[in-house]
Amino acid sequence: MTLVDVAREASCSVSMASIVMRDAAGASEETRRRVKAVAKRLGYRTDQRARALRSARSGLIGVTFAVHQPFHAELIESLYHAAETATTHRLVLSAVIDTIDDRRAADTLLRDRVDALIMVAPSTGAARLRSLADEVPVVTIARPAASPAVDVIRIDDRGGLMLAVDHLVSLGHRRIAHVDGGTAPSSAERSAGYLEAMDSHGLGNEIEVLPGGIEQEHGLAAAAAMVEKALAAGGLEHLPTGIVAFNDRVAGGIVLGLRAARAAVPERVSVVGFDNARRAQAGPVTLTTIDQNTDLMARLALERAIGRAANSYLPTEQVVVPRLVVRTSTAKAPGLG
Repeated sequence: MTLVDVAREASCSVSMASIVMRDAAGASEETRRRVKAVAKRLGYRTDQRARALRSARSGLIGVTFAVHQPFHAELIESLYHAAETATTHRLVLSAVIDTIDDRRAADTLLRDRVDALIMVAPSTGAARLRSLADEVPVVTIARPAASPAVDVIRIDDRGGLMLAVDHLVSLGHRRIAHVDGGTAPSSAERSAGYLEAMDSHGLGNEIEVLPGGIEQEHGLAAAAAMVEKALAAGGLEHLPTGIVAFNDRVAGGIVLGLRAARAAVPERVSVVGFDNARRAQAGPVTLTTIDQNTDLMARLALERAIGRAANSYLPTEQVVVPRLVVRTSTAKAPGLG
């Protein structure tokens, strides 16, 4: 009988079952009672020899990432480049897909006895991250701080959106809309940056935030909503002249949607993305975007993971300064030449 069996019967993660059986912090009293009752019923006993084995270094750093996100893929590539010089550790990956969430992906890596976890933009809650941090050091990339027990490597999301708005204002735009990231972890910070920048430029009356998400389809839907609203008001000239999107995928959907409605980009509407993913440089309209510097974030994350595994550091948050990359999706506001 193994801890995996106990976790399955108790309807919890392996790491949570481990927390309970070790009497560590991070589990509710109800969960403790349920897990221990299941362990007693199944006859599970903690294997001290296995625990001693797990305390040895495996030389593995686990990484969770969303397989469908191009930005995540680029971070993984950067992590591998950074790991080439880290001769003490190897990377092992666990993908997040439709049927496997961050929690299950992390549990798979814990069973491999990783020395630390790097989680790329995890959507799991703060309590779950804290429980994982009771098992191994956890470093998150591209997510605001969720717990003082977790390391954070992220871009200045708020400052990045402010850069995007500042750029559009410098081109003469005033009617600037924002398509947010829905429930994505960084969405609130980026929206706050948009609001702050609009207010700082005296454009509070022009604020328009549309619900979005992280996929191209969310950008297409937002573009359709803006076009419908403009046509109801009398024509495409009522569209915002500038749009800042949560990420490059959403921005790409906005560009496609506007072009399909014969609203030219950037002649009628300028669009700014966020991430500087490789696809931002492709297509007939290349995206002006906010660069997250994946190489630097990957290097910092790996350094923190290895250092934390060796008990060399305390958890901390490191914020990378964003950079505006100007391409062909932005131009002067209509009428300014």
